[in-house]
Amino acid sequence: MVATTLESPRVETLAGSGIQLIPKEYVRPKDELVSITNIFEEEKSDEGPQVPTVDIADILSDDRAVREKCYERIKDAAVDWGVMHLVNHGISNELMDRVRVAGQAFFAEPIGEKEKYANDPGTGMIQGYGSKLANNASGQLEWEDYFFHLVYPEEKADLSIWPKKPQDYIPATREYAKELRGLATKLLSALSIGLGLEEGRLEKEVGGMEELILQMKINYYPKCPQPELALGVEAHTDVSALSFILHNMVPGLQLFYGGKWVTAKCVPDSIIVHIGDTLEILSNGKYKSILHRGLVNKEKVRISWAVFCEPPKEKIILKPLPETVTEAEPPLFPPRTFAQHMAHKLFRKSQEAIDDSKKVQPQEQNNAETDIPQPEEQQKTVESKPQKIEILKPGEEASTSP
Repeated sequence: MVATTLESPRVETLAGSGIQLIPKEYVRPKDELVSITNIFEEEKSDEGPQVPTVDIADILSDDRAVREKCYERIKDAAVDWGVMHLVNHGISNELMDRVRVAGQAFFAEPIGEKEKYANDPGTGMIQGYGSKLANNASGQLEWEDYFFHLVYPEEKADLSIWPKKPQDYIPATREYAKELRGLATKLLSALSIGLGLEEGRLEKEVGGMEELILQMKINYYPKCPQPELALGVEAHTDVSALSFILHNMVPGLQLFYGGKWVTAKCVPDSIIVHIGDTLEILSNGKYKSILHRGLVNKEKVRISWAVFCEPPKEKIILKPLPETVTEAEPPLFPPRTFAQHMAHKLFRKSQEAIDDSKKVQPQEQNNAETDIPQPEEQQKTVESKPQKIEILKPGEEASTSP
């Protein structure tokens, strides 16, 4: 059977067409394929490093010593990994289940119904139902569809583009966004203390209650007939301050840690939180924005709900805070607005893809080109903070996480 591309741009349609071979646009470069493995086998393994699980129930304790131990656990995870499973986070299982059910119900709608909410990034209409567009020299695509929209503050949310079915989508999502905004304050406070700053400092630096926005991207990863050749989301770091991830307990998230890809376990009742580029910049690299990606599989549909906490695009200059800079630790990042940071990373990656394409003979380009660091390059990236902050999958309005 010859792989062909169907007329519909939706991966769901492609996955349901009965194809046995995926189109070449979805096949990752040869050097990248060596690290793509069976995600279910990876998730079962207890060997090697494991993404830390942090119980934050004590963050509100009246006992100062108990609170400080909780702050230390959060700091350690942010410094060493830049990602953690949060448990006892204060958001009810009932609400998280409502969010999952609502999102799953939307993606269970016929394609024609979902297309009523289609976005059009080419015209600047980025919110809504969409699929990854090619953003690199080789035209590589990701095995996912998505729904993207701003969810907080409420007055900035355009409810006209939110799904009307199921009926609980809007109320469940709005309540969840409010709860996450409160959780963001708790984490930013703990992370401020971890840097030796006053409790509210980091939240102020990313816009405070008035300016920090939350954007949700529901990632829908259909079953893939050749998961060993594709990725749901390619390797990237998040530009956000914090990213919160909820999922349907199907594994897929991988982190590049210690020079290799580590699969995150599915921890019941947890929410995954990523430190984003914004906090890495403000902390002068003390907190890590870790390189991560999403794998797909042929057995189960995976859905994740990523909520990105982002500072205003133009009003704040992002740069290492004075308290994080010393003669021995000079500033690692130049001053930029959030918009400039996103644009710089997009330009850098686009330029690197163009440069790479010039180095490859035409007959080799389909297999050899890539616009993300390869494994040996990724190891250098993780170890070199000034370089790592430049890595991001462009597009998706700088909001990506798997």
